Amino acid sequence: MTFLRGISMGPRTTAAARAVIWVVGMTSAMGFAMAAQGQTSDLKIGFVSSERILRESTQAKAAEQKLLQEFSKRDKDLQDMGAQLKAAADKLEKEGPVLAEGDLARRQREVQDMDREFQRRQREFREDLNQRKNEELQSLLERAQKIVRQVAEQEKYDLILQDAVYVGPRIDITDRVLKMLNGAK
Repeated sequence: MTFLRGISMGPRTTAAARAVIWVVGMTSAMGFAMAAQGQTSDLKIGFVSSERILRESTQAKAAEQKLLQEFSKRDKDLQDMGAQLKAAADKLEKEGPVLAEGDLARRQREVQDMDREFQRRQREFREDLNQRKNEELQSLLERAQKIVRQVAEQEKYDLILQDAVYVGPRIDITDRVLKMLNGAK
């Protein structure tokens, strides 16, 4: 990309940063090309905030409640297990100086085993929760993208951007997309 020659995209540049740089570069290139042809007044650009859609749509809120119900029992079990582990560790610390060496070593192993099991269950919980969140959010974003395409076709948009650094309210169509998304069940 010759128009991005001055921008360094090293190994530490995130994928999101590369995407933003690419979109800005492509938008600039399109703008320059169209300006050269005198067609900038014909270009219709829109913007959709996916962050707002994920935060404000009724489907996002319903997905959040669904996940809360789905994972609340496991979360409570983990909290109980954490409390038991803390109680066992506190008891060991309090009684440790008076225990026989064999009993002390056995109880330390028990607390370590409890801690390992607790860490494993926490990790599994986070992984399962993240996977389910991603599934729910992906489904929501797919529905939102269909609506964005529908709006783009109906209102004859040439380009619709997501997640920009600055957007004027004139081109922000997020409210229309939210209204249609919330109306679609």
